[in-house]
Amino acid sequence: MFANRSGLLAGIEEALALVESLPIVVDALPEGSLVTSKEVVMRITGHYGDFGIYETALLGILASSSGWATAAQEVVAAAAPVPVYSFGGRHLHPAVAPVMDRAALVGGAQGTSTILGSRQAGLIPSGTMPHALLLMVGDTVAAALAYDAVMPDNAPRVVLVDTFKDEAEESLRVAEALGTSLQAIRLDTPRERGGVTPDLVREVKSRLAQAGYPNIGIFVSGGLTPDRIGPLKEAGVTGFGVGSYIAAAEPLDMTMDLKAINQRPVAKRGRIPGLTPSNRLVRRMG
Repeated sequence: MFANRSGLLAGIEEALALVESLPIVVDALPEGSLVTSKEVVMRITGHYGDFGIYETALLGILASSSGWATAAQEVVAAAAPVPVYSFGGRHLHPAVAPVMDRAALVGGAQGTSTILGSRQAGLIPSGTMPHALLLMVGDTVAAALAYDAVMPDNAPRVVLVDTFKDEAEESLRVAEALGTSLQAIRLDTPRERGGVTPDLVREVKSRLAQAGYPNIGIFVSGGLTPDRIGPLKEAGVTGFGVGSYIAAAEPLDMTMDLKAINQRPVAKRGRIPGLTPSNRLVRRMG
């Protein structure tokens, strides 16, 4: 199996789990490896009748997971050293959202929003209060105080401030109400209002500092891409929640070729017969 373009490899462990009971030998690159176009990522040796039925599933696992991991790595690189959290669960069918989140972790994300995706990685799900909470309560400060009262002590107090009023005004109100309990405010201004801009981040950060709250973080989400993340990081953002860019990533197309039968080199037209050299493969099964 080989990748048709460069990217970050993910899904190896899931692929191995799928075929772990089969009488085959499997060599593979480690999870999280950077791969180049045409590089072999997994080699299976055995009777085709024992593993051939899994070809489509294996390719799908590796292609989708590697695409998500590659996109996550792109936003993580743009944000470094500011942490990135995968918020893409709502953009995918729930059956595959946890797989996407696990791939995002392979790509360097510091946390994920889905429960199963986080648990599979031994992490606690990451997230903040939703707009629905603020809308039901009817006031940002009242909602923040209620959130603070009922959430566990180890849950970060990150409060949305773009629901009702000017973000800078709401940030100051929340900071005054929660004091040292407030760890960060979250900006998720919708595109209908211009989205979150570097200038908005600078204004909120400056007003908080001038009011005596210089250590309150600024968490940003909403349609983030690597190009948008750079200027926002320079403006003072301390955390990013990225959803659609990771969830909608193009799969890292994978191909599975039969290259030898009874140790005799074979290949379809356009391909070189025989095993493709790859000194990075590691024996994982058999």
